Amino acid sequence: MTAHHHSGALPNMSLDMRAWNIRRKALLMGEVQGQGYIGQALGVADVLATSYFHALEYRPEDPEWEGRDRFLLSIGHYAIALYAALMEAGILPENELDTYGMDDSRMPMSGMASYTPGMEITGGSLGQGLGIAVGMAMGLKRKKNPAFVYNLMSDGELGEGSTWEAVMSATQWKLDNLICIVDFNNQQADGPSRDALAQGAEAPKWQAFGWHAQEVDGNDLPALVKAFDTARALSDPKPRVIICNTKMCKGVDFLERRESNHFVRVEAEEWSKALAVLEEGKPQ
Repeated sequence: MTAHHHSGALPNMSLDMRAWNIRRKALLMGEVQGQGYIGQALGVADVLATSYFHALEYRPEDPEWEGRDRFLLSIGHYAIALYAALMEAGILPENELDTYGMDDSRMPMSGMASYTPGMEITGGSLGQGLGIAVGMAMGLKRKKNPAFVYNLMSDGELGEGSTWEAVMSATQWKLDNLICIVDFNNQQADGPSRDALAQGAEAPKWQAFGWHAQEVDGNDLPALVKAFDTARALSDPKPRVIICNTKMCKGVDFLERRESNHFVRVEAEEWSKALAVLEEGKPQ
């Protein structure tokens, strides 16, 4: 199951290049504000590239198209990453990049559905996205709409009770049109996610709740493509989850090495350094 409604002048661009472009756009937006959740954006870029340029059905010129797959950003503070993907997909115009986080911008620092084309929900009240996704998946089924609902959430949201209520509901209603993606970067505002709540192996936990679960390296594009294809093609009447282990600040080594990179403060001269480092790793 491959390419859907891809846009842009180069429809055959590699996923490597898409992910690189997403990272670059996120860095350029971060530079506008001088700060931001850039670690998450760099880490999750491969997941977004696979979502938007391999898995999702959508029409860039018609973000409200009824047949589209819904991509929910439960983690509202990852908006900078999604904006970069939406620009790369041709849903948001690239010339708005410099407005990121400004008054009157269509790209506020935390994602809000009322402002931004392609932003399906206002996320950020963490632990709510999967519950909304369950309702959306139920609604699509009742309308006999074959679209999928993808919900991107963070490892921190695995500590929220509302997440597990949604997990049980999805199993109860046999929501085989629901694919949850967990960005597991093991980093929360207060430190490592695994120190916040006793989180053991994730996939068996979801399986115990009746989900089809896969765990992959979230920065390995071929592994992501395979996992997304498996989730989508599965014939079992059950919801699916892909747990993606990602590295914060992936692609910019000096930021990767920072002890705490939940919210990265990058000094003015470091933005150009980060872009230069990224440029060195540009796919051929």
